[in-house]
Amino acid sequence: MLDNLTTEIRSFYSLQDLRESVEERIIQYKTLVDEYSQWLGSLLRDLESTHKNDAWFKEVSALEKYAKKGVSRKEGEKKGGREKASTAWVTVKGVFLNATDQGEVEMLFDAIESLNKKVEQLSKVKEAVDDLERLALGKDTIYVAFIRDGVPEKIVLRPRKGTGASEKFTYAADFSMIKEQ
Repeated sequence: MLDNLTTEIRSFYSLQDLRESVEERIIQYKTLVDEYSQWLGSLLRDLESTHKNDAWFKEVSALEKYAKKGVSRKEGEKKGGREKASTAWVTVKGVFLNATDQGEVEMLFDAIESLNKKVEQLSKVKEAVDDLERLALGKDTIYVAFIRDGVPEKIVLRPRKGTGASEKFTYAADFSMIKEQ
C-alpha cells in the first residue's frame, strides 16, 4: 500500500483489520511526534545561549512542554511568535521560505501540533470502530473507508458477494400490469 497517499479509498474485510490499521497509524504519528519533540528540545537548548532574551524564544520555550505532552495550543495562543516574525517568511510560488532559527522552531511546532491533531482524530475513529464491533455486524460485511491525510473520515458498509447477507441490503418490489384488450 502506498503510504504517501493523502486521499484514498480502502476496503477492510473486518473491523479488526480497520482497527489495526488505525492503531498502526497512531503509533506512526506518535513516533514522529517523539522524534520531532526531541529535535525541537535539542534545537531550543542549542539556541538558548544566543536567543534566551528574545521574546519569541521565551514563548516557544514555554510552549515546548505542551508539545511534548501532545496538547495542542489554544486558538488564541501565538504560533511560536509567528505573528511577530511574519516578515521573516517569504512566499515563493506558494511555498514559504525562512532562513532563521525561529523559522525552524515554528516549523517543528506546526508539525508536532498537526500530528497531535491526527492522533486525536484517529483515537476517535478507533473508539467508533470499537462501538461498531459491539454491534456485531457480522463477518459478511466489507468496510470501505474514505481516508484523508491518514485519517478515515467515512465508512461504507457493504455486504460481501456470495453471502446471504446481500439479501438484507437489497430492495424488492413487485410490479403488476393490467393487460389492455
